[in-house]
Amino acid sequence: MVARLSPNLIAGEDAEALTNVNVFRSDDLIPEESNTVMLALKRLPPKEAYDRVFRLRRAFQCSLAHQLLPKDQQTKPEEDYLYLTPIIEEIEAESRERDDLEAMVVSKRKSRD
Repeated sequence: MVARLSPNLIAGEDAEALTNVNVFRSDDLIPEESNTVMLALKRLPPKEAYDRVFRLRRAFQCSLAHQLLPKDQQTKPEEDYLYLTPIIEEIEAESRERDDLEAMVVSKRKSRD
């Protein structure tokens, strides 16, 4: 299951302002603490990984400067798509399949005489 952060947990009071002006894409707010998310981040295509880091750094700069992102640089709803969630779901499915295979008991077939 993919966990999402509340805007109030990101960076204090500035977080709500940053998320309200569309600095992030929705998948940028997924916490990175789990192994699944860390693996998903490693599987991102290089351009998508670069864009993600750029958005996070830009948001941090806006937060430090107490400035809002200009309207022309804000993420528009049509530009916001799930880029990390499908990879996370794929990893979780692989993990479930691995667990099922490891729990499988293989026994020798009895011969019919």
